[in-house]
Amino acid sequence: MSVARRTFVAGLGGAGAWPLAARAQQPALPVVAVLTPALTPTFLEAFRKGLGEAGYVEGRNVTVEYHGLSGDYSRSAEVVADLVKRRVAVIVATGGSATVLAATGATATIPIVFGVAEDPVKLGLVASLARPGGNATGVNFFNAEVIGKRLRLLHDLVPKAVRIAVLLQPANSAGTEATLQQTDEVARALGLQIETFKAQTVEAIDAAFATFSRDRPDALFVAPDGFFVVRAVQFAILAARERIPAAYGQRDHVAVGGLMSYGANSADWYSQIGVYAGRILKGAKPADLPVVQSTKFEFLINLQTARALGIEVPPNLLTIADEVIE
Repeated sequence: MSVARRTFVAGLGGAGAWPLAARAQQPALPVVAVLTPALTPTFLEAFRKGLGEAGYVEGRNVTVEYHGLSGDYSRSAEVVADLVKRRVAVIVATGGSATVLAATGATATIPIVFGVAEDPVKLGLVASLARPGGNATGVNFFNAEVIGKRLRLLHDLVPKAVRIAVLLQPANSAGTEATLQQTDEVARALGLQIETFKAQTVEAIDAAFATFSRDRPDALFVAPDGFFVVRAVQFAILAARERIPAAYGQRDHVAVGGLMSYGANSADWYSQIGVYAGRILKGAKPADLPVVQSTKFEFLINLQTARALGIEVPPNLLTIADEVIE
């Protein structure tokens, strides 16, 4: 009796242990690590959509780690070093060339999918747009090239504005250089006076607006930067308080009360980054995936904000706007 009982219990123990052992032997899901200063709802929705188009669903057949830098680009190297040590399957780096350069400088073997405003060939990320040739590929969204047009649109919207404050993110050196070059060129052509300011923390943005309160520039031009996108609500509140017309690079700002934006359709290129990450997980090599260049650009105006600032939007701008927020 006791022997039979011992055998039965042992059998139960073996049967119960088998599924646990089987689960333990299942391979871990591949890890896609996202490094960006801008973990916005727009990014998350579009990136996951792109992954889905490639056949991957977060938590089901891929693990996605999100590393938001909150504007502190100096943390990029530390985060990337950890990702390389753990040999994640794919590194996604976007929101500023500093994050991308940190990734490409740390590994020549782990696949990297980037999103950059500047020319990726000039940055040394790829050999050519058509044949990247290394372990990195991604999207070039042309923020640098549209800076001049954004300033012209701001001038058309607020033609009496002559003194323009330009706010830069100093840690994003490539973006800062492009912004200064383009705004200076257009300002000379339009007879505008440019004064530059810098901010890379929440407190520094507050300090910049405190300066605007004293010096009263006619308008504000916010340089394209992932950290500035994360702080869209802060910008909207401060610009409304100081009654300063402001132009931005992405729709996220206008959606929460910013006056206007002009730039590449961020949802479009975020989605493409997700698609490329999925294709690489399936076995595609970054060297063979051509860099995608943005073709969708959008001009948004927040009409409610314009009215609050006493700005009468010219009919021709309403006609060419891709979206007017009432």
